[in-house]
Amino acid sequence: MEAILFDLDNTLYPPQRQLFALIDVRINRYMLEVVGIPGGDVDGLRRRYWADYGVTLQGLIRHWGVDAEDYLEYVHDVDVAGNLGPDDELRAALSCVPLRRAVFTNGSRSHADRVLSSLGVGDLFEEIYDIRVASYLPKPFPEPYRKVLEHLGVDARACLMVEDSRENLRTAKEMGMGTILVGEGPMPDYVDVQIAHASAVPQVLAQWMNC
Repeated sequence: MEAILFDLDNTLYPPQRQLFALIDVRINRYMLEVVGIPGGDVDGLRRRYWADYGVTLQGLIRHWGVDAEDYLEYVHDVDVAGNLGPDDELRAALSCVPLRRAVFTNGSRSHADRVLSSLGVGDLFEEIYDIRVASYLPKPFPEPYRKVLEHLGVDARACLMVEDSRENLRTAKEMGMGTILVGEGPMPDYVDVQIAHASAVPQVLAQWMNC
């Protein structure tokens, strides 16, 4: 293995922090107040677009012609520092991983920077790949994965992916990556290992290398 890709939201920090829930609220507000979608349709459309396209943004681009940058700035305007703090356990674990480390997120670069800074781990990642890496096409579409691997210069078979999304891991496995699911619930056959928190990654790697 040469590299390891980490998802950001609900992967490097637990969903109980409710940060991503704040983003969902901002998405609903954007759809209602900026796009002008009727209130009764907003939540259902948000969920449908997320299911169909990987992110709500793609549905809004395709069906409503929204400006992607305006959307990203609006929905990520949440109190990151008020919901996340330094995670010493996570920092120690990441520091122990003897692979090239990168963040691969469907969010924005600025949001990723704020999250990593609040967690105290920003200096531990070589690269941050956001929703722009494949012209706003998100995971689980294969194209952003290809772009990330190409930029890193790494073969998929030499890369691990750490995610809370099963669908995003399905694509990773189909491309040849090792897959690590973070969180509870069923473990599909395309997931190699399931862990409770990203800080457990070194324990998973121990079966292949010293860490």
